Amino acid sequence: MQAATSKFALVTGAGSGIGRATALGLAGAGYRVALAGRRAEALQATAELIEREQGPGRSLVQACDVGQAAEVARLFERIAHEFGRLDLLFNNAGLAAAAVPIDELSFEQWRSVIDVNLSGSFLCAQAAFKLMKAQTPRGGRIINNGSISAHAPRPNSAPYTASKHAITGLTKSLSLDGRAFDIACGQLDLGNALTEMAQPMARGVRQAHGEIAVEATMDVAHAVSAVLYMASLPLSANVQSMTVMATTMPFVGRG
Repeated sequence: MQAATSKFALVTGAGSGIGRATALGLAGAGYRVALAGRRAEALQATAELIEREQGPGRSLVQACDVGQAAEVARLFERIAHEFGRLDLLFNNAGLAAAAVPIDELSFEQWRSVIDVNLSGSFLCAQAAFKLMKAQTPRGGRIINNGSISAHAPRPNSAPYTASKHAITGLTKSLSLDGRAFDIACGQLDLGNALTEMAQPMARGVRQAHGEIAVEATMDVAHAVSAVLYMASLPLSANVQSMTVMATTMPFVGRG
């Protein structure tokens, strides 16, 4: 069990996948971790895993739809009250729409993805900025979970791809605006980390030329290692962007 430290982190989308794995990794690295997401039972399961591995009192569970401003405000009020500060925000919560042609996509499907992936990241970053600027010592780090889709789309992925391209712009703006307040911001773009969301890759997914093909995946532990490395840097250094991917996935090359 790690000794208690004064490092505090928030992971959104912490109920499963990359979010859960990263929350466990951060707890193992000495952080107390706030766990946010829409499914309270899944968050509690993550908290129980942290408690089993690291002992009690290392996590804070708060059900929160990050796309709702009032819920994000309540989340950060609780973090300020119980933690007193925030050293790291991992903006991880994400959602994808069904892979349908754009002319068959409803506006509600589009908006649900943008609300979580983009507006949710903005709302959490905005609240983190406010807390990080005011706390002593000042500053902190924000890591936005982008995607390979921030560079190139998959077929029929307009909402998800648009949101991840926008995350790149948000990351750069936060990185610039945070300089005066010792707030560093970087982006992590992951390709085919093997979580529940990536299970279809192992069965075969549609490629740019229309065929269905199995894609290589990587252990989610590599995503966690990337977050931990970015988080380990002093605030005088920053990973502006990092891509970690399954080596042979069809990203670098022509489709």
